[in-house]
Parts: sequence; structure tokens; C-alpha cells
Amino acid sequence: MRNQQATQLLFELSKPGRRGAKLPASDVPARSLSDLLPAEHAAAFPPPLPELAEPDVVRHFTNLSTKNMSVDTHFYPLGSCTMKYNSKRNERIAALPGLANLHPYQSEDSLQGLLQLLYELQGMLCEISGLDAASLQPAAGAHGELTALMVAAAYFRDRAQQTGEPRRTKVLTPDSSHGTNPASAAVAGFEAVTVRSTPDGFVDLADLRAKLDRQTAVFMITNPNTLGLFDRQVREIAHLVHEQGGLLYLDGANMNAILGVARPGDFGADMMHFNPHKTFSGPHGGGGPGAGPITVRAMLEPYLPSPVVTKVGDRYRLAFDRPKSIGRVRSFFGNTGVLVRAYCYLRTHGPDGLRRVSEQAVLNANYLLAKVKDRLSVPHGDRCMHEFVASAAKIKAQRGISAMDIAKRLLDYGFHAPTVYFPLTVKEAMMIEPTETEGKETLDAFADALVRILDESPETLHDAPHTTPISRPDEVRAARTPVVRWSPSA
Repeated sequence: MRNQQATQLLFELSKPGRRGAKLPASDVPARSLSDLLPAEHAAAFPPPLPELAEPDVVRHFTNLSTKNMSVDTHFYPLGSCTMKYNSKRNERIAALPGLANLHPYQSEDSLQGLLQLLYELQGMLCEISGLDAASLQPAAGAHGELTALMVAAAYFRDRAQQTGEPRRTKVLTPDSSHGTNPASAAVAGFEAVTVRSTPDGFVDLADLRAKLDRQTAVFMITNPNTLGLFDRQVREIAHLVHEQGGLLYLDGANMNAILGVARPGDFGADMMHFNPHKTFSGPHGGGGPGAGPITVRAMLEPYLPSPVVTKVGDRYRLAFDRPKSIGRVRSFFGNTGVLVRAYCYLRTHGPDGLRRVSEQAVLNANYLLAKVKDRLSVPHGDRCMHEFVASAAKIKAQRGISAMDIAKRLLDYGFHAPTVYFPLTVKEAMMIEPTETEGKETLDAFADALVRILDESPETLHDAPHTTPISRPDEVRAARTPVVRWSPSA
């Protein structure tokens, strides 16, 4: 529903005959459109495009931009997304002509600077993860998951040829995992099998043991998990998986909590992906570009996508001669602009700085948890890692106020809403992740707003937000019968 804060559509601003530019007279002979375009490709009527002057267009889009919520303008505690503020320095470096204007068809000799950067980034990611080899090709976190599972599939095919062991068909994922985990497994050709969590939010080892067998290829675990908890059973989990000949995959979505503190390879992971947009200053949203680098143990290195960046003497090369490789998963070298930003982030912080990033992220999350736990239920304890999941189930039962009501009302207070209704294992879930870049004053203001909202009348919350251009759309109708383009009758 639109309200008084809404911006008029360009079609509503349109005035017949208004123009944004005046074109010079043609200095070539005119030709009929029918001579240039076959009749079957010509529209029967001209499109109803808006007619506007240039200032109208500029003001329209500038006005829209001021209504956006972003990390640069608002506190953005969107759980499981790590919406931290990232230095603009990395944007400037990624835009340097010597990096941004390179062409992938240039010779290796003319790309030595970029190849050195990518080679060193591979090494840093291996050091952070405690693993042995890396690929920078994947174009997003979920693409990294898929790539790693394709690597695993190639590894098991090769092993089956050598040993005669049966085909491995299953990938196991916890019930609290990101939805991309079972989706990636399915796309990679595996059957996705869900493993239950215990009431305290950790992997149910009894259920894991029951579902692990010689057909299991990979167990995918996010640690810390989506409840903001570090699963201290992870070494035992790794042992159980390896005992059956499988691989342990670490979804690196929550690495912001353990940088410089714990390395996945050290607690048993065989492969993992990173999300640079969450952890290493890649831009969020906008449809990309993104990156999802993966790191693996040495036994999996031959199967990594081709090419990989290597160093021969004092020169950097792209190694294509990789007979066991799964081949390319992305054109050229991946989305190098995002990788440049990640390199800058890692170089800026260094090992000690990365540890401080995680320590501050965990401290901020625990401080905010302590501020709100007396008013909102936190089902999984008084301590968390980088984020925590609160539940509005009790207040909904008592006063009819849902997690969605609270989230929508926070917009009126100038805060982006937390993630709601995820993970699915918590009723009326509100996942809150403050990140390390927020100060105490911001956290206090958010907690105070949350407390005030919980004291407001249910009617006020049911109609929230009240100050945004769009209040509450009919979400069922929007999902089932979306109107994705304007028409004169709309």
C-alpha cells in the first residue's frame, strides 16, 4: 500500500511533448522503418514511455535513493548476512585503472600484478581456513558450495575407479543450515538428507550416526551455526564423517565470528567456501558481482577448477594442464573486482586485525543479547557468537504481536529489520547480527527502540511501518500473482 511518503512514478510525472534532449537534424537520407525492420518484429503501437525533462528524471532517482536503507545510512542487523560497514578505501583501490581496466585476453606477462594479487589471496585464504589449496573462480557463496560439491564428486568418482567402492549418492545437512546447502547438493547430483538438531541447537549426533553410511559423500555444516552457536562437537562430527570415508564441508557464511581464532581445517573440515560480501568487504546486494572462493585439503587439489594461479620462479602463471580438474565454473579468472576488495581487506587488517574483527563482532552480539533477553526470549542460551536468534512466540501468544510486526515497526525507528522466520527451527524467529563495526551508542539505541516497540499497542504494530513509502503489501498476493511491470490499467 502506498502512502503520502511515496514517490510518484515516472509515468505519473509524464507530460505529453516534454523532452529531455533535443536531437540535431539528420544529415543522412531518411528511410522507412519498414525497409529496416521486418513487419513481424514491429510493434503495432508505440510503447507508452514517459515523457520527461532531464531534471525530472534526475530528481526522481535522487529522491528514490534517499529512501533506500543501507549500511551507509542505517544500522542493519540483518542476521546471517553480516551487514558490516566496509571501508571505501577498498572501493577506490578496486577501481584503479591498472586493475579495473585489465582485459582477460591480455597476455600473462601484462597481468603480472593482478596474478600476484590473486596468488597471494589464495595463500591468505588457505592460511585462514587451515586448508591447502584454493580456487577463486566461483561467483558467489552458493556457487562456491556447488563448486566444492562438484570437486567432491570428481574425487569420489576417481576413488571409485581406483578402489571399486560403490557410488556415493548422499549429502547430509543440518536442519538449521542455509537453504543453499541442500539446493547445492541437489544441483550437484546428490540426494540431500536432513540431520536433526538437538533442543539446544547443535547437531544431533545420534541422528547423524543413523544417517551416515558408505553412500555419504559430504556432511555440510555451518559453524558457528545459524543460531549463532559454535558446535563444540565438530571434531567428533569430523571423526564420524571420516570414519565412513566421507568429507566434512564447512559453510563459511559465519567466518566473521572465528577469524584468527579457529581454523576449519584444524577442527576437521576438508573443504569450505568464503563469502567475501559478508566477511571481506565485497559489496552487498544489487545482483552482484560476487565471489565464493573455496579452499580444500591437498587430496582434493587436483580436482579444483582450471585454471589456477601458480608461481614459477619469479613469474605468475595460469595453470591449465590439470587432467583431473572439473574444468571452468566461471569465465576467465572469476569476479576479480570482488577479489581485489577481499585482498585489500585482508592486507589492511593482517592476522591480528582479523582476530580483533571477530572478537568485536562476538562482543557486540553478546552485548545486544544481554540488553534484550529480558524482553524477548532467546531460546538457545545467554551466550552467542556473532549473532543470536530471539523468539517473539511468547509475546505473540500473550499480545498478538508477531516477529514480522516488530520487524516492520523497527523501520519507523530508523533501523533496518533483523532477519525474521529463519532459521525455521525457531518459532517467530528474529535473527540479529550487529557486526563489529557498530558502536555501543548504536547498539543501545537499537535495544531501546526494541523495548519501546514491545510496549506499544498491538494495533500500532499491526499497521507498521507508518513512515516508509510502501507500508505492508499483501505478501500472499504479491507471491502468487505478482505484477512485475507497469501498464496503463495498473
